[in-house]
Amino acid sequence: MDVYFPLSKRSLTSASGEKFEQKKPSIEVLPDECLFEIFRWLRGGRERSSCACVSKRWLILVSNICKYEIRDNNIIHALNPKDESTNKKDGIVSEVEHNDVDSDGYFTRNLEGKKATDGGLAAIAVGTASRGGLGKLFIRGSNSWNRVTTVGLRAISRGCPSLRVLSLWNLSSIGDEGLCEIANGCHRLVTLDLCHCPAVTDKSLLAIAKGCPKLNDLTIESCANVGNEGLLALACCCPNLKSVSIKNCPLVGDQGVASLLSSASYSLTKLKLQALNITDEMFSVIGHYGKSVTDLSLTSLPNVSDKGFWIMGNSQGLQKLKSFTIASCLGLTDLGLEAVGKGCVNLKQFYIFKCDLLSDKGLVSFAKVAGSLESLQLEDCHRITQIGLFCSLLNCSAKLKVISLVNCLGVMDLTTGLPPLSPCESLQSLSIRNCPGFSDSSLAVMGKLCPQLQHVELRGLHGITDAGFLQLLKSCNAGLVKVNLKDCVNLSDKGVCRLTNLHRWTLETLNLDGCKISDASLFAIAENCRLLGDLDVSKCAITDSGLAALAHSDLINVQILSVSGCSMVSDKSLPSLRNLGKTLLGLNLQQCKAMSRSAIDLLVQQLWRCNILF
Repeated sequence: MDVYFPLSKRSLTSASGEKFEQKKPSIEVLPDECLFEIFRWLRGGRERSSCACVSKRWLILVSNICKYEIRDNNIIHALNPKDESTNKKDGIVSEVEHNDVDSDGYFTRNLEGKKATDGGLAAIAVGTASRGGLGKLFIRGSNSWNRVTTVGLRAISRGCPSLRVLSLWNLSSIGDEGLCEIANGCHRLVTLDLCHCPAVTDKSLLAIAKGCPKLNDLTIESCANVGNEGLLALACCCPNLKSVSIKNCPLVGDQGVASLLSSASYSLTKLKLQALNITDEMFSVIGHYGKSVTDLSLTSLPNVSDKGFWIMGNSQGLQKLKSFTIASCLGLTDLGLEAVGKGCVNLKQFYIFKCDLLSDKGLVSFAKVAGSLESLQLEDCHRITQIGLFCSLLNCSAKLKVISLVNCLGVMDLTTGLPPLSPCESLQSLSIRNCPGFSDSSLAVMGKLCPQLQHVELRGLHGITDAGFLQLLKSCNAGLVKVNLKDCVNLSDKGVCRLTNLHRWTLETLNLDGCKISDASLFAIAENCRLLGDLDVSKCAITDSGLAALAHSDLINVQILSVSGCSMVSDKSLPSLRNLGKTLLGLNLQQCKAMSRSAIDLLVQQLWRCNILF
């Protein structure tokens, strides 16, 4: 009988008598330079991807091959003519034929937390290179995990020349070297977002300016080492900037921002400046060169006085401005606000937040001159009173549709000093939130002033009762569509029943979260509101009977229902909720303590098309 014995490794003996086994030859003994040269001869993206899966070393090497470094396909065909003819005979089209197709950047990749590593970026570079290319890349690091370095960005720059959008957040390990790699390889870049990248300096922006002249969207936030020099370079090399947002960069001053504005005065449409050391002189530049700006946001600029706002408004350069936000600018006074209204003749949306020196006089003067204004929002402006609010409505443009007051403590009920009232027919949306002095008498006056209201939001107003709410309902001739009464704790079933009766044909959204209502309100809703699609009765005293009335109504087609915190809703409501589930897309059952987990689990199984929170 023949017996086969496999060959064993030969044992060699060194000069000192020590024995060792002879190792098989391995490609791993080759230096990186040799492996890199081998990978350049691979025939297509599939082969390179396969090699990248072998080890992290091979992945990094393959990812560092630029497109122009790959050997020409004609040379490969010349060396392997038989292979090419064989493929054509068998009907197989070689991947090499598609290897030179330009990548348009179809893919979007997002790396967050522990997934944001150099290896992950290298894998993205290799995997997308031959499949349409990478177009958008978002990297979100964390304070405890920063594994993205220059190595990863180098792989992206060499393997993803089609990259158009790059966003880097909270990456302390990324510095100038990495962004210089991006600038050298990604010349199609149009959007750059840098947030909390402390190692990035002006050197990075200089490289981006030279390598990415098509840049049109720039966001820099909390980059302490970025200053005027980098912005000057961008102004010189990137004349087509359309959107610029700079926040919390202490080294950025008037010179840097002014250079961006002056160089892109005919292309820049969106400008956001926050927490910068700019002065009144910068505001004169905005007023002169902001010819194409349509969206302007100025926040937390402590060195700007009322003079800056006055000069900006009187420069008459912001003719195309449509949306304007001024927040936490202590230098804004009544005089500056009036100048802004005169200079921004096409302004449609205006938002003012925490401007302590602004009073009724400035608000009324602004309302008189802002002829195109459609939306006015005031928040934390405590010197604005009820007189300023009503007089603004009397003097506003015929285009004003939305007015909103949030946490304005100066708005209180007044019985005297009000001018003769004439209605503001254009106003369609009223929002009053967390203004403790706003109560029934103010609401009654608002009803007379705004007879065409369709959207009403009264949140956190403890002074509103059924009496004042009824006055508003009687004055709304157009029919209310959306009503939000959250945390109006003194509103009861009487007001809600009257609402559903008067506006039954128009009401689509109703929020009664925290109101003093019971099943009586649900009975009225079930009987009247045939268009209602969104209903919130969280933290209300409703029971299973109220939900049963909704379920048995032939009129109700609610798609979003919230009964969160309703302690009297129990397992008995399961059939009612199942019946409502025919139209429900969203259901909130959080903090319904009388409902068992088994009942909720059963409901989740039966209402498979509905998103249920519990």
